[in-house]
Amino acid sequence: MKPTEKLLQAKRPFLTDGGLETWLFFQQGFDAPEFAAIMLMNDDAALKAMERYFGEFLEMAEAAETGYVLDTNTWRGCTRWAAQLNVSPDELLALSRKAVLFARDLRDSWQDRVSPILVNGVVGPAGDGYTADEIPSPEQAYQDHRPQIETLVSSGVDMISAITITNVNEAIGITDAVTDMDMPTVVSFTVETDGHIPTGESLKDAIERTDQSTKVPPIYYMINCAHPDHFQGALESDEAWVGRIGGLRANASRMSHAELDNAEELDQGNPEEFGQLHGNMSKQLKNLVAVGGCCGTDHRHIASVSAHLHR
Repeated sequence: MKPTEKLLQAKRPFLTDGGLETWLFFQQGFDAPEFAAIMLMNDDAALKAMERYFGEFLEMAEAAETGYVLDTNTWRGCTRWAAQLNVSPDELLALSRKAVLFARDLRDSWQDRVSPILVNGVVGPAGDGYTADEIPSPEQAYQDHRPQIETLVSSGVDMISAITITNVNEAIGITDAVTDMDMPTVVSFTVETDGHIPTGESLKDAIERTDQSTKVPPIYYMINCAHPDHFQGALESDEAWVGRIGGLRANASRMSHAELDNAEELDQGNPEEFGQLHGNMSKQLKNLVAVGGCCGTDHRHIASVSAHLHR
């Protein structure tokens, strides 16, 4: 059985991590341009910190007796970011390769305690993950993301997840590029405080349009970068599109994206409440297979989620 089949058929949701970038930059004091944690893949101190970071989440999965989705640190690895990060496209792709090898080594050291562990190749948007100022055509998105997707697949990931996607066209282009590499795709949409994606489309419309417009639809969808209060109401439906949501990566804070961008301190929210809200949402999301966190979340938040989902 393929690793993704084990994920989709699991009786209880797999765990994944929280907000890696906010943990590294706000809580651990590391620094990188454009909030691009991928630039830390050549920093030995950061690599040791990431080993601790993921190790604590893997310990939770071990205690919960569930599998784990191990993200690669490749969110801003699209070659369109190279100029802003002051590296060449080839140098940026080399960091993606290193990130996959890091994740695979970590899996090897844990797989006798947690099984299965899926190495998840993370692809972020070519633009900003909070706004939809630039909306590419699906064909342009395909071309933008294809180099990194090829690198992740050839380096040995089990699946590809497009995280913080703000528009349907980019979701379509990424999904088709991954399909052409014979790899399963997950698409995670950024959601605003009104429960819609940044283009103004509803989650329902975004999911249905992506499903209808791709060569092979994503194996499931996720919601990211919003507090559960911002989207929980949208899930109160028995329509088929809700059943396509298989993952949650929520924010700790109830702040809007604009407020978070301007915040000088990290709003860590209420970890216990965060877990309770996920327990409630799991009753609505019958096909939930993976749970973690996004901006502002750390081990406390995911431990609370696991406590409410893995009793």
